Amino acid sequence: MKKQAVSPGPRVLMLGYNGANNTGAEALLQSDIDDVRAVLGPDARITVPTLNEANLRRYLKESPTLAIAIMPTLFFGAIRRMVKDSDLVLLVEGSTYMDTWGSPLLWAFLWATTCAADMGIPCLAYAVDAGTLSPANRRRVRGIASRTGLIVTRNRAAAERLRGMGVTAPMACTADNAFTFQPRDVDDGWLLRCWPEARSTGTVGLAMVDFTLFPAVIRPWGPRERCYKWPYYLSNSPEREHTREMLARGYAALADHVGERTGKAVALICMEQLDEALAGQVRRRMRHPESARIFSARQHDASQMTCLLRGLDLLVTSRFHASVLSLAAGVPQVAVGHDTRLATLYRDLGLKERWFLDPCAGGSLACTVPALKLFAGLRERVDLLLANPCLQKDCLRRGHDEHLARARQNRRLLADFIARNLPEAVSKGDTEWVA
Repeated sequence: MKKQAVSPGPRVLMLGYNGANNTGAEALLQSDIDDVRAVLGPDARITVPTLNEANLRRYLKESPTLAIAIMPTLFFGAIRRMVKDSDLVLLVEGSTYMDTWGSPLLWAFLWATTCAADMGIPCLAYAVDAGTLSPANRRRVRGIASRTGLIVTRNRAAAERLRGMGVTAPMACTADNAFTFQPRDVDDGWLLRCWPEARSTGTVGLAMVDFTLFPAVIRPWGPRERCYKWPYYLSNSPEREHTREMLARGYAALADHVGERTGKAVALICMEQLDEALAGQVRRRMRHPESARIFSARQHDASQMTCLLRGLDLLVTSRFHASVLSLAAGVPQVAVGHDTRLATLYRDLGLKERWFLDPCAGGSLACTVPALKLFAGLRERVDLLLANPCLQKDCLRRGHDEHLARARQNRRLLADFIARNLPEAVSKGDTEWVA
């Protein structure tokens, strides 16, 4: 008997910050793929574009139903073709409606939205954020994001910002999808296996960001060491170099203080490959560099980095996803913010007033007085939490549980959206999620 042909599954384009050796983006992508598979079934054909194919292949394996697509840096034509070849477009980058890192990333998401709307293809912004924007980019977001089929924001503040800009698309508020990320069981205790010296003392983690590198800008040429990927160059100036030096010296002094006061090891955590230069600079300026070790997303995948974060005694972070991924273990933490994301998360957790520090409060960090105040305040809070690690216990537990519950709503919203826009596709997935 001749077998009946099985129609291929729906084609899903997942556009995000993929292949940048970024732990948060990697955890998000894996959680998002799990959601798509749960709703649309194993036959859904997923395409993940990237500027860095080799990096993405480190943790994402291609299959007949999962393709990695190389995206050129001048992306307009490529995105249009990929959208045209899709049945559903998902914007899966957490920082979708922000230009903190540079306008080109924002423009890529807005261009995909434009193409999808012009072609009548459903487009969903999936658990994303919105932050500060230039006046020109605010106008772009107001006009283009309003054409999105549904915008799911990962906090209420993001929805309020978008509404304040005049965005009229339907919206829902949940939480970051990385809250649903599950590391591999085999990686439990990974930190102590790869760094046995830390077993007896415990570990404090510093997840730092060199915010002087951003925004990335478009230039026809520039210094090779500042080239992210042509034509995108990282910011630089004498003032920024001075700020970077003060950051390095401040964190080095903090790391030495922790080691001398408590004997604990210090993990210099690079949640993105770009953090490595600052981490190396910090370690070189330490009096006791032997007590510190660098852990980078370039070498360790999201599962290992999550186990590292959850094994800490204390976290000092400028990385949003370092905070998110550590919360399941209730790791005490202090934030040094540089944009709206950590400030919003800490406000929602009930930690902002006491445990969040603005590095540029009162002026640029390049000024000596603000820098001294920042690191004096940081040291005071670190000492307080090391002496009283239960101070944040209730806030961390309650905050994690609330965010996890909201993040689990994302899959339901995805199923509802697909049921309305691709009703013939959702029947192939898990009927539990069908609206």
